[in-house]
Amino acid sequence: MYSTAYKEGYKSLLSNRLANEFRITEDRVLLGYGAEDLLKQVVQTYLNRKRKKLLIPDHSWWYYKEISNEVKGTSIEYPIVEGKDSYEYDINKLMEIYENENPEVVFLASPNNPTGNSISDEQLTYVLDKMENSIVVLDEAYWFSNNNSKATALVNKYPNLIIIRTFSKLYALAGIRIGYALVGAGLKRIKKLSNRYLGYSRISEKIAIAAMDSVNYYNDIAKKMTDDRELYFTELNKIDGLKAYKSDANFVLVKVPKESMNKLKEFLLKKGLVVKFMNEKLVNSHLRISLGTQEQNRRVINAITEFYKTYSS
Repeated sequence: MYSTAYKEGYKSLLSNRLANEFRITEDRVLLGYGAEDLLKQVVQTYLNRKRKKLLIPDHSWWYYKEISNEVKGTSIEYPIVEGKDSYEYDINKLMEIYENENPEVVFLASPNNPTGNSISDEQLTYVLDKMENSIVVLDEAYWFSNNNSKATALVNKYPNLIIIRTFSKLYALAGIRIGYALVGAGLKRIKKLSNRYLGYSRISEKIAIAAMDSVNYYNDIAKKMTDDRELYFTELNKIDGLKAYKSDANFVLVKVPKESMNKLKEFLLKKGLVVKFMNEKLVNSHLRISLGTQEQNRRVINAITEFYKTYSS
């Protein structure tokens, strides 16, 4: 039995709701089983042509390279550099690499995982104006705001742009496996190939719509996360040898003395605290701490502070 949505000419209740939310036509809203499904769809759709180059941040999610490798694509990295208080996009170097490589697809992550930094509105407009010959994907999985006007303006202005978001982070609904993409008007191929004939999970869709209806609740969570990120930044930077970076995501990145990492991990585990100890080559002396409740965040800060008061290598 087909859903009412299918009979009425659109994919689902959720895609129709998102179209209304972002004020675009429903055919320009794609649904997937999480953001990773949509990222893979983009790569499989557009990286199978003559130009098989994917441009990605050098500090980024390992999955970007994985999906490129699946279609025998070439991943080319551009730098995200360490600034005074946060990591930053090196726009000049990004554009230099872009012009030299002429990639089929460009990934911009904002906020970026694991560095937590975002690309500014001015930087984004600048690069989009110059990348009209490529498919540009703005991965906003770690986006934390209910202000959708910027996304609408961007996807309406740039026909080669795809904005990808998920219900996993802000809404904390990773288990329902729902991601969505807003696509520029010029991207007809992925709109056709992405459509699922038999539809999507109605239960997951109803949960997602209920979350969208709870604007005040999630605005409150986003405000608490902003306060907690600032708390981590302020308190951990008081510890000699540590550097916490400002973040726009639901985590903070912290650089610690590399030789202390094993002992710190054991110390935190004994206190029942689990954080991610990074092992990627560019951040192999860093912790990525996911935000919890305000009480949990304070426990983590207190434990790290206690450890380094007595630590000796």
